[in-house]
Amino acid sequence: MWRVSEALGRRGFLGMAGVAGLAAITGCGADGGAAAQPKQGGRLRAVYAGGGAKEVLDPHVQSLFVDIARHKAIYEKLVELGPDLKPVPRLASKWEHDGTATTWRFGLRDATFHDGAKLVAEDVLYSIARIVDPAVPERVAQSSLATLDLKRSKAIGPSTVELVLTQPNAEFPALLAGIGTQIVRNGFKDPTKPVGTGAFRYVSFEAGRSMVASRYDDYWDEPARIEELHILSADSEARANAVQGSQAEYANDMTATFARTAEAGKAVRIVAAKASTMQAFVMKVDRPPFDNPDVRLAFKLVADRQRLVDVVLAGRGEVGNDLFGKGYQYYPADLPARERDVDQARSLLKKAGLAGKEVEIFTADASAGFVEAATLFAEQVAEAGVRLKVTTGSPQTYAKDLLTKGAIGNHRSGAMPIPQYVTDRLLSHSPFNVTHWRRPAFDTAFAATRAVTDQTERSRRYGVLQKTVRDEGGILAWGLPDYLIAVSSKVQGVQAVPPNTLDQGRFDKVWLA
Repeated sequence: MWRVSEALGRRGFLGMAGVAGLAAITGCGADGGAAAQPKQGGRLRAVYAGGGAKEVLDPHVQSLFVDIARHKAIYEKLVELGPDLKPVPRLASKWEHDGTATTWRFGLRDATFHDGAKLVAEDVLYSIARIVDPAVPERVAQSSLATLDLKRSKAIGPSTVELVLTQPNAEFPALLAGIGTQIVRNGFKDPTKPVGTGAFRYVSFEAGRSMVASRYDDYWDEPARIEELHILSADSEARANAVQGSQAEYANDMTATFARTAEAGKAVRIVAAKASTMQAFVMKVDRPPFDNPDVRLAFKLVADRQRLVDVVLAGRGEVGNDLFGKGYQYYPADLPARERDVDQARSLLKKAGLAGKEVEIFTADASAGFVEAATLFAEQVAEAGVRLKVTTGSPQTYAKDLLTKGAIGNHRSGAMPIPQYVTDRLLSHSPFNVTHWRRPAFDTAFAATRAVTDQTERSRRYGVLQKTVRDEGGILAWGLPDYLIAVSSKVQGVQAVPPNTLDQGRFDKVWLA
């Protein structure tokens, strides 16, 4: 018996009216009240943290915000995430499962690729096969889509695709909203010639510098209001200078220090998604000294989280509780906040033989506040009798380097569903498992939880798993920063929603006043 996914509601499929409703919920408040009447035309320049030569046009190989923004402009996914981190339809207009969450059917929209070809089920099957191809391990969604059984998946006519899993997963639609899950044309081979169904058509690209795209007039979700989009790469200081100097109209991921300065003037407006990201220190649980659970607990107890938020985030955020996803679906909100206890931390470190010893923390200027947080934390750890030596690496390669280097380092995560975070970072074979948390029993329990179709019971089980991670794992989540975007005063339609959600970076919905 086929069942409509819980995310779509019991009354049926969420179509365009539902998407519009979600947009309205998150809408005009970001621009300071009711927005002016949208205007057509003009060029918008959006500047993001760059990755140099590592920037890519392949939508299935991405990890940088600038890559994600470029791919979002040109391509689309079957599913995206709403402001509450629940899945909402995009190229898939509806979905349902067979009652066991093992076989899923997705109905496709009447969408057209930039070369005029209609979107059909074979495009979806080809895209997913390309993503999970083991010969190309850098395709980032491989692990999250690893349970797909492509041999049994098939097209049910041109506008319906049936995707079969090797094990039940009630969260499957949300996985299709993850990073690197865009739909490409059947037979797509050359990423340097991108053709998608998105709101903008590719014009040019130079890694580390810019991508230019033009409005796609046949876009199914109404053509963009701006005529031309430039997505540019720059470091934090250059982004600040660009938006203040009218060389860009949109600057992504700004620092709290810049926000405070910008708000004192009138040329730039700050759009803040409150407490929508996470900053943490991550300890490798299989390496000394953090293979000792007493040491992990001691470091969690010695952290002065409020001080870190006040100094590193300039107060723009909330204190974390050693878990990802506060405020999102499945977060165990009943867990008590971890209080600072330097005396207990000192006792645990002495018991572990670390008193007076030195531990190295590996950091880099890869994200705003990383080096500052590591430096301040070193001062806090010293209060418990341990020296924390700060070593900096390359910001361009830090995310990859952290997987293997150092026993402790900085970690930041944008918004995503909690099950996706677990899939990507906390399973034995997760590609971004920076804490080296590998527990076969945890993996098994997580797989069993995903298979539960009753949402109440699924939530309870996720809560148990997360408590285990909080108590025993290597994540010291000290803060939940606001996600800060700076826009020119003439830019309208930018919404205060978490990163990695549908309406963040929706350049087809903004306009120039």
